[in-house]
Amino acid sequence: MDIDPDDVFGDEDDLENEFYQERDATKEFLVYLVDASPKMFSTSCPSEDQKYVSHFEAATSSISVSLKTQIINRSYDEVAICFFNTKEKKNLQDLTGVYVFNVPEREDLDRPTARLIKEFDRIQELFSKQIGSKYGILPGTRDNSLYNALWAAQALLRKGSTKTADKRILLFTNEDDPFGNIKGVTKLDLMRTTIQRAKDAQDLGISIELLPLSKPDDDFNVSTFYADLLGLEGNNLADFKALAAERFEDIKDQLRKRMFRKRKVRRINFIIAGGKSIELNTYAVVRPTNPGNITWLDSVTNLPIKAERSFFCSDTGALLQDPPKYFQTYKSENIMFTADEVSEIKRVSTGHLRLLGFKPLSCLKDYHNLRPSTFVFPSDEEVVGSTCIFIALHRSMLRLKRFAVAFYGNSTHPQLVALIAQDEIMSPSGQIEPPGMHMINLPYSDDIRPIEEFHTDTNLAPRPSEDQIQSASSLLKRIDLKNFSVCQFANPALQKHYAVLQALALDEDEIPDVKDETLPDEEGFARPGVIKALEELRICVYGENYKQEDDTMGSQKTSETSNKRKAIADNATKEYANYDWPKLADNGQLKELTVSELKYYLNVHNLPVAGKKEALISRILTHMGK
Repeated sequence: MDIDPDDVFGDEDDLENEFYQERDATKEFLVYLVDASPKMFSTSCPSEDQKYVSHFEAATSSISVSLKTQIINRSYDEVAICFFNTKEKKNLQDLTGVYVFNVPEREDLDRPTARLIKEFDRIQELFSKQIGSKYGILPGTRDNSLYNALWAAQALLRKGSTKTADKRILLFTNEDDPFGNIKGVTKLDLMRTTIQRAKDAQDLGISIELLPLSKPDDDFNVSTFYADLLGLEGNNLADFKALAAERFEDIKDQLRKRMFRKRKVRRINFIIAGGKSIELNTYAVVRPTNPGNITWLDSVTNLPIKAERSFFCSDTGALLQDPPKYFQTYKSENIMFTADEVSEIKRVSTGHLRLLGFKPLSCLKDYHNLRPSTFVFPSDEEVVGSTCIFIALHRSMLRLKRFAVAFYGNSTHPQLVALIAQDEIMSPSGQIEPPGMHMINLPYSDDIRPIEEFHTDTNLAPRPSEDQIQSASSLLKRIDLKNFSVCQFANPALQKHYAVLQALALDEDEIPDVKDETLPDEEGFARPGVIKALEELRICVYGENYKQEDDTMGSQKTSETSNKRKAIADNATKEYANYDWPKLADNGQLKELTVSELKYYLNVHNLPVAGKKEALISRILTHMGK
């Protein structure tokens, strides 16, 4: 047996904080509920490529894009696609006018797969041939397709618990009054039962969201029916009306906003004093996006491989059923430990957030922030009264301009953190920043590098003049980005990586184009005001003859490069004559030469000199015809 084979007694590396890795504790169950009535097909709107498409096509194309995005960013979320107002019916309850779209070898509510996306991209063709469209709410009948659709969606979301998963229904429709062709008591009864069905689903922890599709000549009036169904009133109703008034071309952006909501990372206990603790939910604010972990697949079945490890006795070869034990040699004696004992020995923190004290905000510096902060907000789900205590603490910290110092971390990576209270920021259109606290990881003394001192004569260092400073300031004002946010720009390398994966998974012939949003804005720099500011700065800093000097420097560099190449060629010609190259090639002795010696042959014959030694030898033999 090797001593400490898993290095459990070794020094711990500086592990990344669990919030920095953005491992969410909850997943989401989402049902796309799409209206398939004839109005969805008869109403058209402009798309991104300025072509007119139906509301149904716009809704399904946006869902397809969201599925492709979700399968990369949140692959463990589960989705279902359900149409209502259909001719055919396909659902577990056998309800009229409801069709649950799915593919073989997949449950109705399951993770999105490549086959689901490929089949759903053909939904226009499949819908007209197999499913069909019709009005499911007509006078003289008791059929209520919207009621049936909410019932079917609620049944799909019975899976899992609301404590471990967020459950949502996202409804697409362009009909703001689904019962408009029915009058009298019958209409009131249908509206009442449908609203009650929605409230029953909401009581079970299922949230219902509406994505209204406005008609070209008429805005979607949510107050007609859906405000009561969604439970919108007051400020919530005003905010929803403002969102519904957005341009229809932004449907994909609206869907993306609903897809990627802020979800809690985990729930932690905040121990204040005297054993009293409150419950907090943590949220990741800004995190870098990475390609994700590698998953090893079986070459035959293409299923993920599960690695298992077994231990055998080195003397008898028998399979060891008991968990392996670790030991540490101390004074020529092996001290045995179980895995649980080793874990307990290494435990430094219990994982709770423990308050240590308060300090003035002036004590906190910018360079104390090691990683992106984590937003914390109270929750009364497990500990009743957490919100009340948190609000009192929050208000006191804002009033006294203090931040809280606390101890937090996992069992192997303890950390001091600072809790900074953030006040609510409101605007006429709604809330901009919520009230809460930002948890910032504080550094240890070793994490802060001392500032290097440059022993230079400050009198000799060039100083800009007032005119140069003014010219630079004028240029910066011209090219300043308004309302800048790091979220506006996607990582082009990462987007290219996902585009290649998507093409492979969906058997696409061409890789989707990826727009590099980090490239300079040529049109913006070509504006007359910017060109004028650049010219003024150039003249102010370098003078009128800057271009001429630049050309002179360029010609000097070209001349130096030519002279260097000529010297290398002359030396190669001189050394080339000292070797019998055909004999070396026939006897297989080229591999005994160094890379520099092989380059003599390549330089003389104007062959590429890049590559490893084996590539150079192969290049020489090919040139000789060997």
